[in-house]
Amino acid sequence: MDASSASSAAQRAASAASPGVSAPVVADPQPSLAPTPMPDGLPVASRDAPVGGQAVLEGVMMRGVSTWAVAVRTPHGSIDVTSEPLVSWAKRHRVLRWPVIRGVAALGESLKIGFRALAISANAQLIEEEGDEPEEIGGLTWGLTIAFSMVLAVGLFFVVPVGATSLIKDQLGSALLFWLVEGILRTAIFIGYLALISKLPDLRRVFEYHGAEHKTISCYEAGDRLVPERAETYSRLHPRCGTSFLLVVMVLAIFVFAPIGLPAWYWLVLSRILGIPLIAGLSYEVIKWAGKHRRKRWVRAVMWPGLMLQNLTTRAPDREQLAVAIASLEAVLAVETPGSAEDEKIEIVA
Repeated sequence: MDASSASSAAQRAASAASPGVSAPVVADPQPSLAPTPMPDGLPVASRDAPVGGQAVLEGVMMRGVSTWAVAVRTPHGSIDVTSEPLVSWAKRHRVLRWPVIRGVAALGESLKIGFRALAISANAQLIEEEGDEPEEIGGLTWGLTIAFSMVLAVGLFFVVPVGATSLIKDQLGSALLFWLVEGILRTAIFIGYLALISKLPDLRRVFEYHGAEHKTISCYEAGDRLVPERAETYSRLHPRCGTSFLLVVMVLAIFVFAPIGLPAWYWLVLSRILGIPLIAGLSYEVIKWAGKHRRKRWVRAVMWPGLMLQNLTTRAPDREQLAVAIASLEAVLAVETPGSAEDEKIEIVA
């Protein structure tokens, strides 16, 4: 059991003590912090743990090695926690542990769990009417939502940039300029999209829970006490954030598509769609490598743009939101104690 788990257990034992008995005072553990704080000036842990997560509607999903859980604040103010076992795809098939391929498998697995967690959180927000049980959102609705989301993402970030650049292909005159302009356009669309959605009031609370997720994971990775008062002292930026991962995807796409040259427009579009798994796998390896070497100054410099983008997708959470994120992580820790990331796959802190 690590320091944070031991401390949490001690706290639970103290709270369960009888009123007439003085509970022993448990000293705060000494957090293991990175020597350099995040760009917002707040600390982050010096190590990675194989714990990832995702903000959902009024809640947070946390994922470990063999368990994932989602905690949601209901309209009545209580915290509902759902926990399910997890058997990683990589453990079932050896080939899914190979470099690059493991990134594609991890992304697919994360998407599956993420959409499931979103469905749970959405149904938890339904309010009972006249004593009747609320009707849950059906599988067909979620299936159509997932399909629309995937088509929108592929179309907006891959098809639109190559299509728009193809309109001026003759004026560019070279393959080098073509893939450079396409890459810049793709990255600009991505950043513009994040800037736009960050202004939407309905998404603000999701971004606050995103910040709560980051702070809670950093608190755990530092070996600190898992309580809102301690978690809020950590940075809402995290080196393994999915926002940083997506920025790496946008940049790597420039180099992956460069050797294709300038074939007909339909081959260009097809190559962008079929190339997404390769780019995702390579981006996973980059994030994994950068996480292990983030103490190096030049690596931190390369990671800096991705950390800056997290200012758009995270907001400072309140303690009630941190309590939800902690409840989700504790549901995972009740089943397992994740080891170091050196012998486990990394998890994206979406």
